[in-house]
Amino acid sequence: MKMAAKLFGLLFILCIAVGPLAAQQLDIIQTESGPVDGLPNPIDDVVESSITAKKRVLPYDQPREADIFWKKRIWRIIDVREKMNLPFAYPKRPFVSILLEAINNKEKPLRIFADEEFKTRLDTSAVNGLLYKIDTVMVTDPVTYEQKQQIIKSDVDINADVQRIRVKEIWFFDKESSTMQVRILGIAPVLPVKTSTGDKVGENVLFWIYYPDARELLAKEKIFNDQNDGAPMTWEDVFEMRYFSSYIYKTSNVKDLRLQDQFTGRDLLMEADKIKQEIFNLEHDLWTY
Repeated sequence: MKMAAKLFGLLFILCIAVGPLAAQQLDIIQTESGPVDGLPNPIDDVVESSITAKKRVLPYDQPREADIFWKKRIWRIIDVREKMNLPFAYPKRPFVSILLEAINNKEKPLRIFADEEFKTRLDTSAVNGLLYKIDTVMVTDPVTYEQKQQIIKSDVDINADVQRIRVKEIWFFDKESSTMQVRILGIAPVLPVKTSTGDKVGENVLFWIYYPDARELLAKEKIFNDQNDGAPMTWEDVFEMRYFSSYIYKTSNVKDLRLQDQFTGRDLLMEADKIKQEIFNLEHDLWTY
């Protein structure tokens, strides 16, 4: 009886001693979760960055149709694996993730289209269905030991798989201002089609976005600047200043053919360069007296 009383007393003393320690640990956890101590939240910078958040997008000048002396539609490919395009695949904030968040925004979703003419609206659920793959595997029932099929769904690493982005733009010469100008019309991430062995057999366009709709969004999204962390750039700056590397894969033509449907190998690269040179020569010739 005396031994039981001693054990009870010892347990009582331990409970009294551990109580404050547990409460102190609880206070630490609460302190780490928020500024309960009255101190401001720490910032990973010298000062709060607000330049990007306050940036305003300048509207495009609207030229008269009669002043457009010449125009040409161009389709380009941005390969995110190129050195100049590495910010498109920045792990902390990939460009594709920004677009996916925008189209899934419940308050103001970004419009997406199934075609490059922006005529057929695309439902967001159709895009989300491409972001995971469904496989059928055989599993063994632990009770009956019978083999049965089970469908499993695994997410697609969209940021790693999307390595090419299509850009549709239009070049035109405005005779009122005597300038050659370019306007981006649409942007489309491309998802490769692979076999079960991982071999690439083609590619599918996830969706097209109408670029003028996305300018406000892209102007609020910073891009990683490897030259200067104190000079914030946005994705709108990148596209407007054309700070990306790309190559032409299609121009407007009567048969609506891509360059790869007409040329191969070295001839394909030379034809893409020829198109760029023709645009340069046209502007140069118009300024030659």
